[in-house]
Amino acid sequence: MAGVVAVFDFDKTIVDCDSDNWVVDELGFTSRFDQLLNTLPWNALMDELMGEMHSSGVGIEQIAKVLRRIPIHPRVVPAIRATHAFGCDLRIVSDANTFFIDTILEQLGIRELFSEINTNPGFVEESGRLRILPYHDSTIRPHGCGLCPPNMCKGSILERIRATTSADDKKRFIYLGDGAGDYCPTLRVRESDFAMPRKDFPLWELMLKNTPLIKAKVHEWTDGQDLEMVLLGIVRRIILDQDDEDRTRSTSSCGQRNQPSSASAVADCKLGMIVGDAARGTLHQAQALPVPH
Repeated sequence: MAGVVAVFDFDKTIVDCDSDNWVVDELGFTSRFDQLLNTLPWNALMDELMGEMHSSGVGIEQIAKVLRRIPIHPRVVPAIRATHAFGCDLRIVSDANTFFIDTILEQLGIRELFSEINTNPGFVEESGRLRILPYHDSTIRPHGCGLCPPNMCKGSILERIRATTSADDKKRFIYLGDGAGDYCPTLRVRESDFAMPRKDFPLWELMLKNTPLIKAKVHEWTDGQDLEMVLLGIVRRIILDQDDEDRTRSTSSCGQRNQPSSASAVADCKLGMIVGDAARGTLHQAQALPVPH
């Protein structure tokens, strides 16, 4: 099913916390973080802290070890695997950084499932110091969006993804996020697309306050298990829509309607097998998920 692009935020969407805060807290730099919080932009703050960690003897492997045990709901990875197994194109748009995200996804064994990761550059210098730089350099090329922080406009990234993947303008997008930075891209998804805000988080609250501005079909979620159910339910909905379109075209071209198996039954069967393969013996084997409207 090559007609779907699923775009994920990372912090508090794929993982269950903010990866920056997780590293800072786990390595004992919370007090220093609090001292610098109101003096530097977020990216510059994290870059400064990485420098101070390096100077104090914290090695890059210590940072990686902390990242590898970041909390994540047990249903998130099966949900991502199942979505990819359907042929969906998976992307990440995140205000974290490449080092953190790559380290975590590789630990989870799902890095190769994402065709693209859009985030702030994070790389290790020869000295072993981790550098974190902004995605957009606002001093050279401001992105000009009043909704987003200077370092990243997720809306402009989503527009670029759409422009490079939707030459026929028929791809369906699913956007999953939680934070205020995810509000801009949710304003740019279309009527045929889906938005999945995490309930009781800033994105969800902003969408509630600005409902007339949201064009996409909105389906909230609360935790990883809910994310799995809602996301795969949307995928099933798109499968049914595409099947209906294919049968309509076939009827128009042939002048008669064939008698295929029930589209809903076929979708349920395929979805059950894929979720079962992804879950490997857990509760969702062969379960037909509800169809969002």
